[in-house]
Amino acid sequence: MTKSIKQRVLYGTITIASAVGFLASFLQMLEKLTLLKNANSILTCNINSVLSCSNILNARQSSVFGFPNSLLCISFFALTFTTGLVGWTGGLIQAKLRLFYQAMALFFVGFGFWYFWQSIFNVGSICIFCIFCYGSVLAISGAWFRLNYKEMSLKKSLLSKAEKLISNGYDILMWFFIALVILVEGIVKFR
Repeated sequence: MTKSIKQRVLYGTITIASAVGFLASFLQMLEKLTLLKNANSILTCNINSVLSCSNILNARQSSVFGFPNSLLCISFFALTFTTGLVGWTGGLIQAKLRLFYQAMALFFVGFGFWYFWQSIFNVGSICIFCIFCYGSVLAISGAWFRLNYKEMSLKKSLLSKAEKLISNGYDILMWFFIALVILVEGIVKFR
């Protein structure tokens, strides 16, 4: 069975967004290692007091599971990159695996939203690498939704609504809205 051009574009989106997210997570991990070696290091991603990786990486929220969040992100982006690349090059990915990846992506959407909330309102800074990571997560999650919505256990009425939502591009608007909420949070807090 050959993949449609739309499916290949979605897998390409997953692959490219994963590569961007992986690079941002990797660079953030390098910055964290620099801080661990010398707590007074000046990081390359410290732009000002608001866009400050040091403030974020030194906060407890940056290691919520006991290790740096960037390690979790590196793993996620490596997995999604690999799977996206398989799909992009024409490989068949079973529905259950695609749904698993979508669930994982939705976890990261929620986790990222919480993390940005914590960064903005509790830490008082934003990490530039986190912005790239979260943008990548939103793109990946949106692509998985478009690939998977027909396999979800939806009633016929919900399935037709999902198809209408996607055909009109409203699902993209939803992901954009999430990013916009975070942007407005930051503007309100830091203005």
